[in-house]
Amino acid sequence: MYGIKNCDTIKKARRYLEDNGIHYQFHDYRVDGISDELLSTFLQHIDWDILVNKRGTTWRKLSDTEKNAVVDAASAKKVLLAEPAMIKRPILISADNRYLVGFSVDDYQKFTQ
Repeated sequence: MYGIKNCDTIKKARRYLEDNGIHYQFHDYRVDGISDELLSTFLQHIDWDILVNKRGTTWRKLSDTEKNAVVDAASAKKVLLAEPAMIKRPILISADNRYLVGFSVDDYQKFTQ
């Protein structure tokens, strides 16, 4: 699981996994960072428009010019490397390399079965 430790959605997702006895490793962008390689892998499996969290504080702090410049995977990658807090979270990756972005109990139940 990838995200930021103090994010409320991350807390809910982690609690779900722990309450259901599902082992996971957690990667905190603020502590562990995000590499170009890891972000490239995310972008191979997740559409850039889904990966960019446009509802968060960090996105809202960008100027209109900066926001309007995010038009494709390459421009999204540049912004997300500079501001990892804008990566939508959590990102959950299964042992068989399936990706899930965000958290809902229904989605996690289906994903972890």
